[in-house]
Amino acid sequence: MSCASVHIRTLATLKEEGQESKPTFNFEAYMIQKAKSINQALDAAVPLKEGQKIQEAMRYSLLAGGKRVRPVLCTAACELVGGSESMSMSAACAVEMIHTMSLIHDDLPCMDNDELRRGRPTNHKAFGEAVAVLAGDALLALAFEHIAVSTAGVPLTRVVRSIGELARSIGPEGLVAGQVADMSCEGLPVSEVGLEQLEFIHLHKTAALLEGSVVVGAILGGGSNEEVEKLRRFARCIGLLFQVVDDILDVTKSSEELGKTAGKDLVAGKATYPKLMGIEKSRDFAEKLNKEAQSWLSGFDPEKAKPLLALANYIALRQN
Repeated sequence: MSCASVHIRTLATLKEEGQESKPTFNFEAYMIQKAKSINQALDAAVPLKEGQKIQEAMRYSLLAGGKRVRPVLCTAACELVGGSESMSMSAACAVEMIHTMSLIHDDLPCMDNDELRRGRPTNHKAFGEAVAVLAGDALLALAFEHIAVSTAGVPLTRVVRSIGELARSIGPEGLVAGQVADMSCEGLPVSEVGLEQLEFIHLHKTAALLEGSVVVGAILGGGSNEEVEKLRRFARCIGLLFQVVDDILDVTKSSEELGKTAGKDLVAGKATYPKLMGIEKSRDFAEKLNKEAQSWLSGFDPEKAKPLLALANYIALRQN
């Protein structure tokens, strides 16, 4: 069975297997509510100041919509281990600031040279390359300031630990390492880029920040070391899953459907899962990752785990 034909239990609601009973978890309503809270917090975190182009550029990309998967994962992990949304909201905003920074920089001419992001011109097309670089830099700095200054109701030791975890996820052992490896493999023949190298790229470039989002939420919520590590394994699986699905969508959807330039990896000569495995085997791999991810949630409160289970399915089955 391919990823596309998996029974969709959570795109709108989670239902009892084989029954048409009343929904026990409304995923769509959950995501709308969470996105609203996160967007309000992001708007407040980066106020627009008259005549300040840098804030305008930061807000242009930060508030451009998007699925908000990473901040929702952060708050859901916090709540799973007994914390509250408010305990993780500053970290959730920080995660989205960092993600937005990575998109701004990734779109630059010296990197992926993209002109479309979330259905509109990329930051450097709207504000120029220099301002785009600085907007990304400012979002990265603000992310860590925001966790340090704005996190409330959480012991200081947890805050410090979460800052260290998030920093590791994006540094030379995380997102940056993946980006460098990705660029070094660009244009190489398939025979020179194996699945092991491709997995390294995506575990660092994409999965590391998703992992950091979940782990930081679990730390701030007071999760035990065992709970944090189980959630780390869960997040690593969905992080790789996210990229496998992204690779599939890049060659099966249009730019209008994706809200970004379709087929750009193929044009750039990048290694992708469909390129190395074919589309059907890539879909099978995505399904396997989803099942493995969900297995790491066993042992947690089933009710509290529903958002993360739903998010795993959403990542596996998304169409843009």
